Amino acid sequence: MHAPAAPHPIRVFLLDDHEMVRRGVRELLDGEPDIEVVGEAADQREALARGPAVRPHVALLDVRLDPGSPEGDHGGIEVCRELRTRLPGLACLMLTSFDDDEALFDAIMAGAAGYVLKQIKGSDLVSAVRTVAAGASLLDPGATARVMARVRGEEDPVPPELARLSPREREILELIGEGLTNGQIAQRLYLAEKTVKNRISSILGKLGVGRRVQAAVLAEKLRHRDTEHDEPG
Repeated sequence: MHAPAAPHPIRVFLLDDHEMVRRGVRELLDGEPDIEVVGEAADQREALARGPAVRPHVALLDVRLDPGSPEGDHGGIEVCRELRTRLPGLACLMLTSFDDDEALFDAIMAGAAGYVLKQIKGSDLVSAVRTVAAGASLLDPGATARVMARVRGEEDPVPPELARLSPREREILELIGEGLTNGQIAQRLYLAEKTVKNRISSILGKLGVGRRVQAAVLAEKLRHRDTEHDEPG
């Protein structure tokens, strides 16, 4: 009788401009039976040349590359945006030494699935890789709240993509912005949960975003604009 086949390991690609950091992370992740580091890079050019070729499931990207490099302080976010354009199913986990709201906002809008500080424990980093590989986002409520506060303070126009949504899709988008799960949205609107899931996939496609948290940011812009319009002049 044959033993059951082992599940395919999570394929991880690393980007960090410090060799010792890359070596430490590689040793940590390669020590896990379900994770395999399939490639690494020290800068943006190498990452964009090597990353797509190894078909990773997760890219662990340093937000701040060498400040003296052409890509500047937030080069890892540009890599995230470009890699997700080439590999739409890729989950990007941003790694940084600084709790930087500007970088957090940019990373979310670039499609990052998570954002962790380099002070994170090794076991927690392993868990974070598994979490984003499974399709979940890794953003703590405090971080998300700061992003929403940033959106409320901006004066950017509401993206024209919102005009593509049907009234029902706009309604679902608003509930996403309130932080409701698919099941809670289904209960609120008296819909099947599968119907809600399909509608959300359609909403993300129309908005041109890959993650629910990006849609939530756009929902907050829409809510803020509607609130301003409702206020007496």
